[in-house]
Amino acid sequence: MDRSISRRSSEQMAANRDRSGSVWLFQAFSGLLLVIILGTHMIAHHFIVEGGLRDYQQVMDYVSNPLVFVIEMVFVVVAVSHALLGVRAILIDMRPSPGALRTINWGLAVFGAAVIIYGFYLGIALQRLAG
Repeated sequence: MDRSISRRSSEQMAANRDRSGSVWLFQAFSGLLLVIILGTHMIAHHFIVEGGLRDYQQVMDYVSNPLVFVIEMVFVVVAVSHALLGVRAILIDMRPSPGALRTINWGLAVFGAAVIIYGFYLGIALQRLAG
């Protein structure tokens, strides 16, 4: 009986390690995407434009491009996901109880969804103003 309990615990620990490894891998990949997207954003907004900064009309012309809109929305999703996974990792380092961990996971998921929805709302509003 003790053997089955310890085996089950070992299997659960292995499953948790596999899950945390894939979460870490997603965060590392999202960090790489952030560097690429933010670099592209900086180049497009500060190095290509004469004077180093777009004026209002140039920004509106820029965001009216559907490809730019998609890239900016991907940026919102990647940035929020990356940030909240970082917050989750910090909170997990405090070794919360399983119930607290569930609350943390749900709370961060709800907060992240709200921020992403708000980001999409702002992006769509800006797109409509530009179009």
